[in-house]
Amino acid sequence: MATQAKSPSLCYSHKLQCFLHNPVPASLSLVGNGKAHKKAPKFSCRSNGNDDYYIDAPVEVGDGFSFSGGKYSDGPSPSDEWFKQGKMVKAYAAFGSGEKAKDPIFGLAMGADSQASTDIFRWFCVESGSADNPSVILIHGFPSQAYSYRKVLPMLSKDYHAIAFDWLGFGFSDKPQPKYGFDYTLNEFVSSLESFINEVAVNKVTLVVQGYFAPVAVKYASSHQEKIDNIILLNPPLTAKHANLPSTLSIFSNFLLGEIFSQDPLRASDKALTSCGPYKMKEDDAMVYRNPYLTSGASGFALNAISRAMKKELKKYVEEMRTTLSDENWKIPTTVCWGKRDRWLSYDGVEEFCKDSKHKLIEIPMAGHHVQEDRGEELGEVIKGVIRRTRLNL
Repeated sequence: MATQAKSPSLCYSHKLQCFLHNPVPASLSLVGNGKAHKKAPKFSCRSNGNDDYYIDAPVEVGDGFSFSGGKYSDGPSPSDEWFKQGKMVKAYAAFGSGEKAKDPIFGLAMGADSQASTDIFRWFCVESGSADNPSVILIHGFPSQAYSYRKVLPMLSKDYHAIAFDWLGFGFSDKPQPKYGFDYTLNEFVSSLESFINEVAVNKVTLVVQGYFAPVAVKYASSHQEKIDNIILLNPPLTAKHANLPSTLSIFSNFLLGEIFSQDPLRASDKALTSCGPYKMKEDDAMVYRNPYLTSGASGFALNAISRAMKKELKKYVEEMRTTLSDENWKIPTTVCWGKRDRWLSYDGVEEFCKDSKHKLIEIPMAGHHVQEDRGEELGEVIKGVIRRTRLNL
């Protein structure tokens, strides 16, 4: 069920919260009595003259971002433009108690963005191609957004009905406060994925899923093999060593420190996205990924909950995925697409697993962990090729 989307506005209270949660700025110095002495700090946008930034660049290069909203604070942002391309879809019933969600730290009432839907959760998705064509569901990883597939969507639009969506807790989708309708456990993600797919695709689909949400998609597919034409896994956690979150993500599961860091867009978005591969990101793209953390504290609290669930459950889910993909009863054509420059997940053991389980392995040498972000057009061609070969073999 599609509903009209509403663009969020920048939340001043959240900006203040981000400021209060951060350490004393460099523009403040401590005097003898331990109190901060103000030196006229300036929180304005300063560009370094370079529209791109690189993961391999020195930290001091910066990217011209400020908590005031940067260079897009006075007009439409790239995030607004992306939002206009999508729609809201209702899927997965909310089973909250009906109580208003409260801040997990201070117990204060949370804003509307942190409240669970009264009936069914709202998911943001972007579609391309005719609904009469075979469906391809594009599933982003952790942490990311549907926006990561922006280069893939047009590549599939001619022959397929491609749908990229934001998971609950990410992007423009609902972000209920944990314990108030959705707790962000991996089992809940499996159930909610089933509900979403049933809402947007009547017939069989191809699933493309990236990173740490691959075990969730495989578990869903294992119970709905009749619904799946293909499954394409992008840098999934396939080995025992992959079952531990990198420190960049696991830090969000820490008590209190995780809550603080998750409210910092540069840590929650920029660092999390750029520490896993040697790619560059345009400032326009970075602003889209930051937007949820600028507009509401709900994004940060969801990030905390998902990190804790992953830290607790990921090992079990990875083991289950390995068993499922190796089982002779697994009949879904499966392709593993691997960005060779992934800094989070080692390539060791991946080739061996694919060979033993008889699944096709496609390497993308210049991509990092987020294959769709790094080499979107190349991935689009890979997806079309995989689907084409499967149909020829039927």
